[in-house]
Amino acid sequence: MASPKSILITKRLLDATAPRSRRYEIWDSQISGFGVRVGPSGIKTFVVRYRAEGGGRSAPKRFVSIGRFGALTVEQARKRAKEVLAAAALGADPAAERNAKRLELKIAGLVDLYEEEGCYIQRGLRQGEPMKPLTKKHTIGRLRHHVVRLLGHKRINELTAGDIERFFRDVEQGKSRKDQKIGHRKRIVVRGGPGAARKAFRDLSAMYSFAVRRGLVDSNPCEKAVVKKTDGRRTRFLSLAEIRKLGEACDKLEEEGFNPKALNITRMWILTGCRRQEIVELKWDEVDFERGLLVLADSKTGQSTRPLSGAALGLIRTISRNDDSKYVFPADSGEGYFQGTKKLWPKIVAKAGLKNVTPHTLRHTMGAIATSSGEALAMTGAILGHANMRSTMIYAHIDYDPAKEAADRVGATLSAALGRSVEPASERSPKTIG
Repeated sequence: MASPKSILITKRLLDATAPRSRRYEIWDSQISGFGVRVGPSGIKTFVVRYRAEGGGRSAPKRFVSIGRFGALTVEQARKRAKEVLAAAALGADPAAERNAKRLELKIAGLVDLYEEEGCYIQRGLRQGEPMKPLTKKHTIGRLRHHVVRLLGHKRINELTAGDIERFFRDVEQGKSRKDQKIGHRKRIVVRGGPGAARKAFRDLSAMYSFAVRRGLVDSNPCEKAVVKKTDGRRTRFLSLAEIRKLGEACDKLEEEGFNPKALNITRMWILTGCRRQEIVELKWDEVDFERGLLVLADSKTGQSTRPLSGAALGLIRTISRNDDSKYVFPADSGEGYFQGTKKLWPKIVAKAGLKNVTPHTLRHTMGAIATSSGEALAMTGAILGHANMRSTMIYAHIDYDPAKEAADRVGATLSAALGRSVEPASERSPKTIG
């Protein structure tokens, strides 16, 4: 009698099978040990489960992937499953043989395997969850454009820390750079540099950690590589005077007929400290007007609730709602969200006369203003939507204008105790030595 957990696997069944948040298996009621593994991305892979010959029920279970549904039909997979199970019954160990072959795997092949089975969050609160589609796309893109291009020909068990150090320097120097036209109106542009090298290194290290867990290699060579593994800490944030310039620029551009969506998105970045896309993709049902909160369904750290200032809430109330769109800032045409900020942002910054300012600078500015105003790191973290205090500390810059004023006040008191007069800070001017 068929197990209640098994069902006859058919094409109709697999077409109707939906992915879940975590990977799961469906086992066939006709061939014991034949099944389909359904990944969170919706990819369905035929698998065979068996026990090594001679170990009985105490022997460990082995799994062999046969191929993807679509590339193989159900009938083809059944035939292959019978061959694997027959070989196992005669004393062979197909999984061990497969793993032996994988030891000869090249890095280009490991990237393919990682894309299919390994793109999961490896640490933090979301550990074990699948990468978001855009994160996975960028991760695999960096692996293919940098790692495969420079290291793809090497076997995975041959890579050394020295190879990785050379790879890092090569990406830094732009040796993986390319500008390739594909199709009529699309091209692939790959740039090197220090930032690209650090990101590609982190992706390579994560992929090798996956290979270690799978038993494909004994260790992760990235762990011993001597490279700059962390990004340089950004210290740029806007002073209150610079924020005033940015606000004035938005007002002037609005009078000149500039796109109001780009201007209001800029204002919201300033007033909330939210990440770029959190405001650009903001939906009306994520704004809790009654409690004064943003309840973001899908932020960088998952679902996130942020407090909204009265100024931010008041700005949202001035935005006319388009009943045909769920987005606060809908696209000018189509059903998506407004995507013109990348093109229009440089014009806003230029109008304000500012340099080296990105939308993320405004997030750092919120952290700087909050900490400089005496807010506790926990409160600053709540405003910014951080999952842990270490993230908040990166944004905890100090606005030195009020710090200098405080130094002047304290210095004046100490100077008076010394019996020395102090020139008011506002009247000071640099002295020329000559």
